[in-house]
Amino acid sequence: MEATAATLARDADAAAAVGDAPRARALLERLVAMMPADNTHWLKLAGMCRAMGDSEAAMRAVRGALAAAPLDFTALLLHASLLDRAGDPEADMAFDRALAQRPSGALPPPMAAMAQHAESRRQAYLDRRGVRLLQATASVEARLDPDERRRLARFRSNVLRQTRPYHSEPTHFHYPGLVEREFHDRQDFPWLAALEAATEAIREEFQAVATAERAQLVPYIQYADHEPLQQWRALNHNRDWTAIHLIQNGEVIDANARHCPRTVNLLRTLPQPHIAGCSPNAMFSLLAPKVTIPPHTGVANTRLVCHLPLIVPDGCWFRVGAETREWHVGQAFVFDDTIEHEACNPTDQLRVVLIVDVWHPGLRSGERHAVQSVMEAEVIGATRGL
Repeated sequence: MEATAATLARDADAAAAVGDAPRARALLERLVAMMPADNTHWLKLAGMCRAMGDSEAAMRAVRGALAAAPLDFTALLLHASLLDRAGDPEADMAFDRALAQRPSGALPPPMAAMAQHAESRRQAYLDRRGVRLLQATASVEARLDPDERRRLARFRSNVLRQTRPYHSEPTHFHYPGLVEREFHDRQDFPWLAALEAATEAIREEFQAVATAERAQLVPYIQYADHEPLQQWRALNHNRDWTAIHLIQNGEVIDANARHCPRTVNLLRTLPQPHIAGCSPNAMFSLLAPKVTIPPHTGVANTRLVCHLPLIVPDGCWFRVGAETREWHVGQAFVFDDTIEHEACNPTDQLRVVLIVDVWHPGLRSGERHAVQSVMEAEVIGATRGL
């Protein structure tokens, strides 16, 4: 009577447990012939062959496992290890491919040791590739402007899989065809220089409004308790992250704005969206010491967000997608807040940034009017329960 797959698997495990590698191998060879789509049996066979010193048979078994499950981490790692043992120059690349599929969580001790060796080999491999890419682009990079050099550096890191692409993921309004860029080029915003030149005046007005008796300092996150909070639970109604709004959803907050005439006048020169119930928006954002704003995305990709740092202790950082920057007082930047971003103040001091929304420069005048019409219709509908 022919043995069933379950019987073969049980007998193979029993033989392996007592160190009878030849018998376990023979049983596993019958098993993979019976069930070629089960990569678990292929991996066990590869292990037996490797234990017996038959690297060629082990490689055939690993390839059988990969045919059944091409992205299996164990199979990929064992494949790389066999190439490494054979002195194959493709081993480094194979280690890199294997680690790209590494699962989260702790690995069993034997696998952990193999993975640690793989990490070492991959790092050396990436270092060599990185040097090669730097050498290949050195003459071209010298002719690029700062923003182009930044994008080239990101391209190299993407090629090396040190970073990954991030995309615009607005929570509500996605306009198709707009450029997705984490931090936008300064040259697209000629008004940045005037904004930066007013840093000291804006900071003085922030200090005036922050100490004014009737100024309105409110938590940045204010959701109703019945709404799903997800990542905002810890910061909802929390004064660790607060805002002094100058303009909120298109409405000038007089209690604050009257203390900041120069700032408000400067805001009028910026290309801010004017959408009833939505924008423009401008505020002083205050992040308390030892507070992190969790990763999140904004509402609409039709607008971008500008930060002008006013009070920034050393060590505060801001990440958009795969790029992390430190704020520096008086050095503004524009970013796409519909790409995942987060912020952190790890210091013992307050961080203050002026935040302003502006139109995405990829929108033509007619498109801006169209966006305005759609968004206003949505706001009106939501207000009336339509």
